[in-house]
Amino acid sequence: MDQNESLTLTAEAELTKDQAMPDSDEKMEENHPLTADDENHKDKAMSDSDDSDSEDEAQQNLLLESLQTELAANPSNYDGHLQYIKLLRRTGDVDKLIRAREAMSELFPLSPEMWHQWIKDELSLSTASRPEAFSRILKLYERGVFDYLSISLWCDYINFVKEFDPMVRQCTPTGISKARDLFESALTAAGLHVAEGSKIWEAYRQYEQAILLTTDDTDAQAKEKQVQRIRSLFHRQLSVPLADMSSTLTAYKAWEAEQRNLQDVETIDLVDIYPHVASSYQKALEMYNARFHLEEQILSLNVSDSEKLQHYMNYLKFEQSYGMPARIQVLYERAITDFPISLDLWLDYTRYLDNTLKVGNIVSNVYSRATKNCPWVGELWIRYMLSLERGHTSEKDLSEIFEKSLQCTFSTVEEYLDLFLTRVDGLRRRMTSSSKEDLEYKIIRETFERASDYLSPHLKNTEGLLHLYMYWARLETKLGKDVTAARGVWENCLKICGSMLQSWTGYIAMEVELGHINEARSIYKRCYSKRLSGTGSEDICHSWLRFEREFGTLEDFDHASLKVTPRLEELQLFRIHQESKSAEENEKNLKRNAREKRKLGSDITEEPTPSKRLKDIGNTKKAPEENKYQQQNTSQVSKVEGVNWNNPSGQQFNHEKNRAYSDKCTAFISNLHPTANYEHIRNFFSDVGGIVAIRILHDKFTGKSRGLAYVDFLDDEHLAAALAKNKQKLIGKKLSIARSDPRRGGRESSNPKTLTEHADTFNHSGKKSAVSKETDDAYKGDVKDAKFSSRKQENDNIQLRGKNTFAVPRNVRPLGFTANKPIAEDGDEKPKSNEEFRKMFIR
Repeated sequence: MDQNESLTLTAEAELTKDQAMPDSDEKMEENHPLTADDENHKDKAMSDSDDSDSEDEAQQNLLLESLQTELAANPSNYDGHLQYIKLLRRTGDVDKLIRAREAMSELFPLSPEMWHQWIKDELSLSTASRPEAFSRILKLYERGVFDYLSISLWCDYINFVKEFDPMVRQCTPTGISKARDLFESALTAAGLHVAEGSKIWEAYRQYEQAILLTTDDTDAQAKEKQVQRIRSLFHRQLSVPLADMSSTLTAYKAWEAEQRNLQDVETIDLVDIYPHVASSYQKALEMYNARFHLEEQILSLNVSDSEKLQHYMNYLKFEQSYGMPARIQVLYERAITDFPISLDLWLDYTRYLDNTLKVGNIVSNVYSRATKNCPWVGELWIRYMLSLERGHTSEKDLSEIFEKSLQCTFSTVEEYLDLFLTRVDGLRRRMTSSSKEDLEYKIIRETFERASDYLSPHLKNTEGLLHLYMYWARLETKLGKDVTAARGVWENCLKICGSMLQSWTGYIAMEVELGHINEARSIYKRCYSKRLSGTGSEDICHSWLRFEREFGTLEDFDHASLKVTPRLEELQLFRIHQESKSAEENEKNLKRNAREKRKLGSDITEEPTPSKRLKDIGNTKKAPEENKYQQQNTSQVSKVEGVNWNNPSGQQFNHEKNRAYSDKCTAFISNLHPTANYEHIRNFFSDVGGIVAIRILHDKFTGKSRGLAYVDFLDDEHLAAALAKNKQKLIGKKLSIARSDPRRGGRESSNPKTLTEHADTFNHSGKKSAVSKETDDAYKGDVKDAKFSSRKQENDNIQLRGKNTFAVPRNVRPLGFTANKPIAEDGDEKPKSNEEFRKMFIR
């Protein structure tokens, strides 16, 4: 019988009753000869069976090819590996089965059941007594007990060595030493297992007792030495809290009675013979009783996985309170055997080992298994590399682990960034340490280059990527001793993060630190007119002036002032214009809402208040050019990303639905900083997500923020997450966040006609709307070589020339109103009486 036939018989050893029927038919034929019709029926049945078998075989081959193709494209498909191995066992293809198991073991740790099955198949294929077969199966056992803690696998491992290792079986000195080393390894791994650890202890004692029986009776010294060894094993086991300790004590008393030739076992009292053993046993018994209810909880079959995991965590906290690392580690191993892909469990386990053991093969082995069970967690890979560095692992091994980590798929790009930085940190420490390992700086440079190529498209204009470039440039000057290369790093950084103020100031700081004042001044000349995020444009101008005060001559300071002053004035005017435009649009919205209210409130009988009658008397008409500009703004506000603002769905709604917000999923925010805008609020809730609109309340006369805002969310889940950020700070002020409830009455958010607001709206694809772009991001475009022109005093028009004159209208009015020239709003006229309004709407 060849290997394929043997494996097939092993996989199909358990036949059903129907599959065993042909044997019964053969016996029936012997007693009852078949007729011609019976023989025809039998031949037909056998033919149908052969056809069915061929069809099944064809289907299996198709499924095998499909699984093989799928695993080649996606090797991390765990279930695909299981199905593939199961089919190969059924077909009996030994070579493919071995390769499939090896491939799966490379990527994933195998369960104890899978190792049992693999070893069983290997035993059926060859004779274990052969040296090559014995060595192969022995390695399988070693790999199996490494993946997970399994008492049954350890016991099988020990029995296999005792049965098939000739030196161990014959009790030669070398064989005895080998067996004892194996038993001690088993005790280290599983001897403290409260529920099943006694199985290892008993197997160990039985082996030592077998050696005692083979000892020559004439060699009294050797015999006494073996007796002491067995007694020591009993004493060690009795000092460990294990299940069924009373049976162990009874067995020990019986053994002692046999050695002392005593007939009555009850006459043996440990206190009299070995007081320290009795004390250790009593202490172990108390420890077991304290853990009994915890053991019952984790061994219970009537609890859910989440409850069982929580029981393990409670048990671990209990063990950690005693502070016995070996016992805690065994309990962790038991937990991860039951929950191999629990991220929190692996993180907790590795963190404990880092804090207690810090170095050694034990920690690195645990990290190796952790990254195979949870390869998608970047934090585990980072800790793994740090653990190897603490253990003074070679550069080759560290590089191999780093390359493996880059092949994994992480949930965020920042995890890849942390991996690259951890790798560079380790290389830098090795280069600067006094170790004999010789590393070249080019390894660090290549690592930075790989990080830049991979991360730059995903982390453009972010602090993480900027930190990477700053780190890179500093190492180029400190370790690489190449200032030209450092400048090249900064130039590359400016191409990707050029809108960030820190990228320019960092470049300048490096040149100043190196004493290159002229090079630093040239960078200021390049960037003072650039468009930078936030207040970066103003900050870089002020930074240049401070630089010239500290390092430049008077001529240098005058030159910088000549360049910077017009730029600062231009930026200030632009800010004023943005605030003025925002105030005017808010006031126009109030006017429009007021007119809609009058139209909808035709049944109102009360007289308007005197303040409403005299509100806009004496307002003058706007200049035609300014009216044209504001009409353009109104048309832009009326539509957002091609969607009608008043009727986004394209259907006809009544005015009552359009005139008020429902506030069903709205957060009310107070104590806002006066300078907080929509971008600040949106960034504040970026981790929450689901923002539909942002409405900031402004004073209707000055246009300044009132420190209040409403934020609409998609659903209650996002709203609840937003409410959880209550009392967190934004621009130095602690926000008060509460759910908006229009049923209380008196809420300004329930009626948009009574507040000054802007809706920062997003379309279905998540892109920023045109309204937000115009109010918050109008300050766009390239800002180079700005030139400032003077005002025209005749008409108060401000004209800006050069590349900085983006998004600036021809007329710029100061914020607010002037007493001498009140501004007339579009559509204002002499106030009408209630009767006049009634007649107008009846028409």
